Amino acid sequence: MSKFLLSLLCICLTSLSWSQDSQQEKLEARKAQIQREIRDNEEMLKTVKKKEKTAVNVVVIQGNKIKLKEKLINTTEKQAKLLSNDMYINQLKINKLKRELEVLKEDYAKMILKSYKSRSEQSRAMFLLSSENFLQAYKRAQYMKQYTGYRKAQGQEISSKSKELVEFNGKLDVQKNEKKKLIAENEKERLSLLKEKNEQLKLLNSIKKDKRKITADVKKKQQEAKNIDRQIDRLIRAAIAEANRKAALEAALKKAEAEAEAKAKANNTKVATKEEIKTRAKEIVAAAPAVSSSKIVLTPELKIVSDNFKANRGRLPFPVEKGFISLGYGNQPHPVFSTLTVHNSGVDITTEQGASARAVFDGEVTAVMISPSGSKGVFIQHGDYITVYHNLSSVSVSKGDKVSRKQTIGRVRTTGDGKTVLKFIVQQNTIYQNPASWLSN
Repeated sequence: MSKFLLSLLCICLTSLSWSQDSQQEKLEARKAQIQREIRDNEEMLKTVKKKEKTAVNVVVIQGNKIKLKEKLINTTEKQAKLLSNDMYINQLKINKLKRELEVLKEDYAKMILKSYKSRSEQSRAMFLLSSENFLQAYKRAQYMKQYTGYRKAQGQEISSKSKELVEFNGKLDVQKNEKKKLIAENEKERLSLLKEKNEQLKLLNSIKKDKRKITADVKKKQQEAKNIDRQIDRLIRAAIAEANRKAALEAALKKAEAEAEAKAKANNTKVATKEEIKTRAKEIVAAAPAVSSSKIVLTPELKIVSDNFKANRGRLPFPVEKGFISLGYGNQPHPVFSTLTVHNSGVDITTEQGASARAVFDGEVTAVMISPSGSKGVFIQHGDYITVYHNLSSVSVSKGDKVSRKQTIGRVRTTGDGKTVLKFIVQQNTIYQNPASWLSN
């Protein structure tokens, strides 16, 4: 029973070790990704600091850098914890090997002593010759052979376990060094984080002197945002109505064709011309109820696209190659004055100057807009879902174009104060969604 339990424990420890190795690899990959994001953030900070009137933007980017540093520290702590668990498991294995080696060596010593006492060839020969019959002599000969083999196997097992013990001790030493390195790395990041937070605090204190000016600026921008939202809403409703008219006409054409074929067959006459079928289709559409401008009527093809888009929730790529969400969805506190509330119908994604906007999923361009400020926007339909990419300086697609996932659709606009921010919206029909829940982390 005790051997069975020891074997079971060994299997459990080995499987746990494999699991932790896999987790360690994932954490290492996550750490590398965070470090890349921090580097991108630093590049953005260098750019905006060169511009004038960018204090609030610096606060936003620096705030994201602080969050990334905190994530990095947390990831490193998880790595250190996993290493501690691995070290504990390896120490258990070392202890087990030592106990097994002690038992093996003790048994082997007894065997060697016994062999030494009966080492003469004469005693072995007498052991065989003193047998009562041939069968007993054969069995004794087999016993001596097995005994010699067992002694050799024990010697090999001692050698093997000794080698394994050396390997585990070496692995443990490597892990101890790795843990020391991680602890030192974490301490360095903590000091860097503290410095970042102090800089952020100084910047916030300097900005707070201009509260009246910033409040007025926020109100102005919120009014602009409301006007853009109304424009976006009108264009989305127009796109929905157009998609429904197109679907209704296609269905009416199929119905008119079927009617024409049935009539020709019944009267034994020629099938109506294409123009006659089109005229009949328009009559069918005119007699039908008015098309909806709030909900897309899904054809079988559009339903497949819609289901595919929905199935990718939480896995869609960012609409820019490098960037971060600088303002979330819905009512959000101002980055400097928490008492000021900012409403956002999508998410603001801060990116680097000259960045390209890209489609997050396969779809069809239903509209291209130009706002009064001169910024452009692209609307892409994915079944009954619509994604909007606003604040572009240039657009590289046109209405009716089919686009694919990660295809460039335009260039993100950089304002005079150095902000390069893409507004990204996700809607199902006319209902706003939180884009952050659709994008991959």
